[in-house]
Amino acid sequence: MTDTHEQPRSEAWKTALTVLQEVAPPVIPEGAHVMTVQIEYPSGDPGTPPHRHSGPAFGYVLEGEMRFELEGEPQRIVRTGETFWEPGGDVIHYQDGNARTDAPLRFLVTMHCVPGQPMLVLVDDDELKRRAHLRAPRPT
Repeated sequence: MTDTHEQPRSEAWKTALTVLQEVAPPVIPEGAHVMTVQIEYPSGDPGTPPHRHSGPAFGYVLEGEMRFELEGEPQRIVRTGETFWEPGGDVIHYQDGNARTDAPLRFLVTMHCVPGQPMLVLVDDDELKRRAHLRAPRPT
């Protein structure tokens, strides 16, 4: 028997998927749990001080422009609709602040967190000095 209320099947799914980011991340920590968070910074906000995450993190900018810098990589701007990722572990994340002084920044991050460890750990000034040689040259 045919259900007269059945909707026609969509064909949109065939072209609905757009790959935004594809990477081979480092090993996902054993027993990791995954958390997706939304971060919002007002205009010109410098963001989180230098820090690291216990596991890899994958992000997407929903609104605005992020000043993004990881240890060993040059600073760059990640704009609305663009993605970013970081390996986590020992790598320092120097910047995630708002690159614009006239608009807010809003982004999503999905993190793989090591059980029993905080998802974010700030890096102190002494460690930043010891690892200064690992930071990419910054624009002057």
